[in-house]
Amino acid sequence: MRGEASPRRGSAMREVGLIEDGAVLVAGGQIVAVGATRELLRDPWLKRHRKEVLELDCSGKVVIPGFVDAHTHPVFVRPRLVDFEKRVSGATYEEIAEAGGGIRSSVEAVRNASESQLAEIALAAFREMATQGTTTIEAKSGYGLTSEAEIKSLRALARAAREFGGTVVPTLLGAHVPPPEHRSDPDGYVDAICGEMIPQAAQSKLARFVDVFMDRGAFTCEQTVRIFETAGQHGLAVRAHVCQLTGAKLEPLMRFRPVSLDHLDCVSDEDVQRLAQLDCVATLVPGANYFLATKSYPPARKLIDSGVPVALATDYNPGSSPTSSMPLILSLACTQMRMTPAEALTAATINGAHSLALGDRKGSIEPGKDADFAFFALEDYREIAYWFGTNHCVATMMQGKFFE
Repeated sequence: MRGEASPRRGSAMREVGLIEDGAVLVAGGQIVAVGATRELLRDPWLKRHRKEVLELDCSGKVVIPGFVDAHTHPVFVRPRLVDFEKRVSGATYEEIAEAGGGIRSSVEAVRNASESQLAEIALAAFREMATQGTTTIEAKSGYGLTSEAEIKSLRALARAAREFGGTVVPTLLGAHVPPPEHRSDPDGYVDAICGEMIPQAAQSKLARFVDVFMDRGAFTCEQTVRIFETAGQHGLAVRAHVCQLTGAKLEPLMRFRPVSLDHLDCVSDEDVQRLAQLDCVATLVPGANYFLATKSYPPARKLIDSGVPVALATDYNPGSSPTSSMPLILSLACTQMRMTPAEALTAATINGAHSLALGDRKGSIEPGKDADFAFFALEDYREIAYWFGTNHCVATMMQGKFFE
C-alpha cells in the first residue's frame, strides 16, 4: 500500500504491492526497511546490529498493515436485543425508533454509567477488534446526548485508549439524534452541541473530529452546516453520516472539507461525480446493511469506478452493526458490493487511514510509518475476505509491540 500521499482511487485500489518472501525491519516502534528477505539481509543497519535483532519467522503466513476501522460506536452499555427481536419479526428501523427503541434506547444506560464503567466497556471492544487484526480505531461518542454525558463518553474513550496500546481516534457525535427531551425542539439541542459540547471537547482536547448524522429522523442539512461551522471555529475537523436512509444534497457540506462521508447508500450520481474531484473518503459500512437486512448495499462499484476513494469500516454499534470483525466486513464488501479482495484490503488499510487524516502514519508497510501489522495464518491475502465466520488472525502488532 506504500507510496501514496492521498487516498487511493480507481485502479490504484487494486494495487496492493504484494512482496513475496518479504521482510520488515522494525526499530523504536516504527518501520525502518521493507523488501524481499534477501534484500533486507544486506541492509547496512541490520548488518551492524544483527546481534541485537530479534527475528520473527512468519513463514507460511500473510502479514498486512493493521486494519484501520474508521467508523465505530463503542461507548454503549448493553446490546439492543428488543430492537433485534422486533426487526427480525418485520419492524423497520424507523418503526423501532418510533416505539422508543433505536439510538435513544441506549441513552439512559450511558447517562447512568460511570466514566470508569464506560472505559472498561470500550477497552473490551478495542481488545476484541485487535484480536482480528485492527490496530487503529475511530471511536465515537453519541449515546449520551447531553453535554455532560457526551464529554463523559469522550473521557472514557481517552481512558480506554491509554490502556489499549493501539491508536484510538476520538470523535464527538453529540449530533447522533435529538434526545427524547429535545424531540420537539431539535434546534435547541443543536444550541447545546454548538454552545457547550464542541467548545468543551476542543478545549479539553478530547476529540479530533465532530460527526453529524444527517438523515431522516436525525439532523437536517442546515443544522449540520451550523455544527460544522462551530467545529471549524474550534479547530476540529468534520465527518458525517449521510445518505443512509434517504438521499441528500452533499454540496453544502463540501466547503467544510470533510475527511470522510459515511454510509452513502442513497448518494446521487451528481454527488458521486462531485466526490470524485475531492480527497474526501467514502467510508462504507456494509455490516449495517447486513444486520438491518436492507435490500441493497452501498454502491461501492459505482463509487470506485467513478474515481471516489473508498474505505471500509465495521460501524461497530449495538443497534445496526454489532460486529468487531474487519475480516467479515471485507467478505461482505466482496460478496455483496462486488469489490475485489485487493480493493477491500486497500479500503480497510490505507484509505481508512486517510479517512482519519493518518495516511502519513498508518495503513501501509513502508519506512517511517508506525509498525502496525496483522498476521494471518493464511497463504494468500485473498483468503482474508474468502473465509467468513472464523478468525485467522494469529497475532497483531501495534507500534512495534505485540498485542496480548
